[in-house]
This record gives sequence, C-alpha cells and structure tokens, in this order.
Amino acid sequence: MGKATGFLEIDRKDRTYTDPKERLTHYKEFIVPHSAEALKDQASRCMNCGIPYCHNGCPVNNIIPDWNHLVYEGDWQNALEVLHSTNNFPEFTGRICPAPCEAACTLNITDSPVTIKSIECAIVDKGWEQGWITPLLPSRKTGKSVAVVGSGPAGMACAQQLARAGHSVTLFEKNDRMGGLLRYGIPDFKMEKHLINRRLQQMEAEGVVLKTSTEIGVHVSFDSLRENFDAVVMSGGAEDPRRLDIPGSEMAGVRAAMEFLMQQNKRNAGDDEMRAAPRGTLSAKGKHVIVIGGGDTGSDCVGTSNRQGAASVTQIEIMPKPPVMEDKAMVWPDWPLKLRTSSSHEEGCERDWAINAKRVIGENGQVTGLECVRLDWSNGRMEEVPGSEFVLKADLIFLAMGFLGPRKAGMVEQAEVALDPRGNVAANMDDYTTSQDMVFSCGDMRRGQSLVVWAIREGRQCARAVDLALMGDSTLPR
Repeated sequence: MGKATGFLEIDRKDRTYTDPKERLTHYKEFIVPHSAEALKDQASRCMNCGIPYCHNGCPVNNIIPDWNHLVYEGDWQNALEVLHSTNNFPEFTGRICPAPCEAACTLNITDSPVTIKSIECAIVDKGWEQGWITPLLPSRKTGKSVAVVGSGPAGMACAQQLARAGHSVTLFEKNDRMGGLLRYGIPDFKMEKHLINRRLQQMEAEGVVLKTSTEIGVHVSFDSLRENFDAVVMSGGAEDPRRLDIPGSEMAGVRAAMEFLMQQNKRNAGDDEMRAAPRGTLSAKGKHVIVIGGGDTGSDCVGTSNRQGAASVTQIEIMPKPPVMEDKAMVWPDWPLKLRTSSSHEEGCERDWAINAKRVIGENGQVTGLECVRLDWSNGRMEEVPGSEFVLKADLIFLAMGFLGPRKAGMVEQAEVALDPRGNVAANMDDYTTSQDMVFSCGDMRRGQSLVVWAIREGRQCARAVDLALMGDSTLPR
C-alpha cells in the first residue's frame, strides 16, 4: 500500500498545535492541519504489512490501508467513499477518537505508527470543502417508522442508517440542541459544534425528523412511542455520574464535571447565563481547581478551567501512575496502558497519581480544601500509606470519575427493560434487542461509558438489526 518504501524513507509527523498562550485565549479548535503534500507523504508510510491490524484496532473497522493508498495517489473523492463506507461521522472521530487504530498499526512496534487519525480527518474535511458530501436518499420508502431516543453519536448513526434504508425515523433529544455529549460534553476547543450542525442538516435532508427538548419518560411516555412507532431504539447514553461519597461532598463547590463542561459549551453557543447555568454559574476564574479523575473528561475540565482563568489546576487519580512507554512485546496490537499527556495538560496542570480523596474541607459551606491520602498498589490492591495524609487547596472540585450507566428514572423505568449486572440496558451485539419486543438499545446506554467510535459502530449495527427485524432482510452494512 502507498509507497513500498515510504515507511523507510519518511518519518512519522503528526499535526501540530498552536502555542498554548494563544489557544488559551479562545475556545476554538487549535490543531494545525497538514499540507496536501505532507498528507501524501504520511499516507505513503502505510506499509503492505499483510495483516492490517489497524482494522481490528478500529471499532468501526475502517478500511485504513485502502484510503491511505488513495490519498497517496491523490484520489481524495474515492478515499472519502471508502471512509464513509464504515463510518458515518469521520470528522468526529478524526478529532476526538484516541486512535486505537494507530496503537494497532504494525509500525507502532517501533513507536512510529501511520498518522491514521490525521489522514482520516483531512479526507472528510476536504469532502465538505469540495461539496462531495450530500444527502443520500433511499430508493424507496418502506412504510415503517422508528423512534430513536438520544441524539449522541450512537443515535445519530442509527437514525441516519435507518433513514437511508427507507424507514421514517424520528430522533428525540431531551436537550435543546441535538448531539448528546458530542454537543455538551466535548469542549469546543476539541470539536467545534458546526460540525454536528452540518451533519444534522444532511440527516434532515435524508428524511430524519429531529425533535429537541423532548424527554421520553417526562414529556412523552415510552408507551406512546411503542403505540406510534414500529420499533424503538434506546440510545440515551450513560449519564449517571459516579459520586464522591465522603464527608463534605455535599458542599456547593463540589460539582459533576459534565455540569461544568455543559455550561461553558452553552455559553459558547450564545446562551444567556441563566439558560446556560440554571443552578448557578460555575466559573474557575481566579480559583484553585481540583479535578478528581484522570481520564478524558478530567482533561477537558483542565482545559476549560485554564481558559476561564483558574489560579491553579490539579488533577488527581486513584490509580498508580502508568509507565511512560508500554512493553510492545506484551501488549501490541492491543490498546496499551501508558502515560498519556493531553493538549490540556500541556497548557498547565499539576498531576498526581495513587491519591484517594478522604474529606472535603470548607468554611460556611464553601470549599477551601481537599484532604487526601497516598495509596500503595504494590500488592495489587488499594492500601493507604500510613502518615501520608495531606491537604490540597481548593475552591472548586470537579468530579470526573466516570459513569454508572444510564439514568434509570424516566425512560428506562417506563420501558421496563431488563438491565445487565452493571446497570446498563441488557442487549447483545448480535441483534441489539432488549427484553421488550421491538425495543432495541445501542451505544453507551447498552455497553456503558465508552468511546465515540464505539457508539458509531453500535449505532450502525443496531440500525441493521432493526432493519432486519422490520423487513426480514437488510442491505445495510454491519
């Protein structure tokens, strides 16, 4: 694939970022894209490795060597067609996916994988620029109707695929704008929201009916969906946050990460302060911020806090510090556990590992600090280190410790679907059916919190399962 000797002649060179001092002044994307010539060079590094492990590494099974070769040949339009054959929204994954495909790349054995994510993003961005991406209308209408509940990446992918199969699809969203956590959980500096808007315009042109500010189980009963639609897809995400059950955690300065991120995204969208923050404004300006949780959501809180002008930002994690470099012989081509430093971390942040929060300290109901203790994981279990207690100064504490599955009140309770042992909606990955007839589930609501790319895969596969159940056959890809 590509140039036979490309990986020998050309070094890996990924996209760069603008200077932290500049990008901290705004909430726009700050990645500096490659030139067309540089992209051709990077695509040429894709080697004829026999077994393309990148396929298995990618949850949507992107046909990566093929579109790398097409980019090398300058055939961008066909590269876009190949890319869209497995992924409805490559402009999303090209920006916010952690790129497990690159971890699985054969060249990652020498820590120099092909810049797959950058090339993917460039292909779809060029497709939009050139006007190649247009609505795909079905050749016929089936007369069947489907309600898809939840407009995150799983719901969007499922709705789009079902509309292209000829079904009448209505996509419901409880918030005032479509997109789920893509809209309100991902900061604009990682993915600007006009990218979602133009996909929604494409979906509307393809026949998807979009209903916002409509919470199933509150504004509309689940039974009414079953009565008015031939099938229902539950794709509402995993929104039940893990809570911090320690003394003092009830104080006003201890808040869920998503509440903080959502407020800022609403401000960026032009909402007035009362609409953006009905429970009161959250601002990190001039404050000492602690983020509990070392994952992507915690990193997003770091970047947002710095843009708001925090006096200091500290991120703590309960698990031990990962190694800087993984043992390739032990983990490749699987996703490795290793130290990951995000662009937000580079903008300014203290990080600490193997830390457990013990007590929130405050005065007159206001947070002033967080009492912590260091942990020893050497025996494979969490043990507190005697005498290691310390206090971190804090005015705001954001909880980014993951999610416990979907919210049960409302839709899930009314649907009366069975749950798995983790509290997610029980449905398998073959037909995505729940315990209720013609009720399906996909995305984080089914699998628990995961990646955008997994949500897109599940939405696509669920759409095929629904199409099969309604029609007895399906031409939709799995």
